[in-house]
Amino acid sequence: SLRERHLVVTRRGRNGGSFVVETANVAEFALRALRDISRVALRDLAAHYLAVTGACVGLAAQRADPSEVLRIRSRLDRYTGNDPLTWRRLADDAHLEISALSQSARLTREQMRLQAEFSPFLALVDASEADRERSRSQLLAVLDAVSAADSATATRQVRESIADAMDRLIDRQAELARS
Repeated sequence: SLRERHLVVTRRGRNGGSFVVETANVAEFALRALRDISRVALRDLAAHYLAVTGACVGLAAQRADPSEVLRIRSRLDRYTGNDPLTWRRLADDAHLEISALSQSARLTREQMRLQAEFSPFLALVDASEADRERSRSQLLAVLDAVSAADSATATRQVRESIADAMDRLIDRQAELARS
C-alpha cells in the first residue's frame, strides 16, 4: 500500500485525512522496491520495457524528421548538472519524446506506463556522475541512429542500453541482499 511505502500519511483531527508525503524519498522507495522484487520479475519488467522501447525507436527511425530528433538531442547536450533526479526526468522525457516520434499512440501510451514503473529502477543505476554520463552516451547513440533513419542500429542500441542497466540493477540488488 502507499502507506507502507511511506508515500501517504494520515493526519487525525478536524483538518485530517490522507495526504501525499511532501518529502517522499524517491531513492529510498526505489531501493526498497529493488530489494523486494524478485530477479525473475525484474527481468520480466525489463523484457517488456525493451520490447516496447525497441518498437518505439525502430518506428521513430523510420518516421521521424531529423529536426525533431535534433530538438531532443539539444536538450541532452545542454545537461551539465550533477543532480540524479534532474537527469532521470530529462532521460525519461527524451524516451517519451522518441516514443512519440514513432507516431504510434498505443506504443507511446504503453511506454508512458512502463516508464512510470521502470524509471525508479533506472534512477538507481544512474546514481554517480560517471553512470549518468554512460547512460547519456547510450541515449545519444540511440538518437543518432534514429536521426540517421537506421532502425536496426537504434533498436540494437536500446537493447544494449537496457541490458547494461539490467546488469547494473542485478549487481545493486545483490549488494542490497548482502547488506
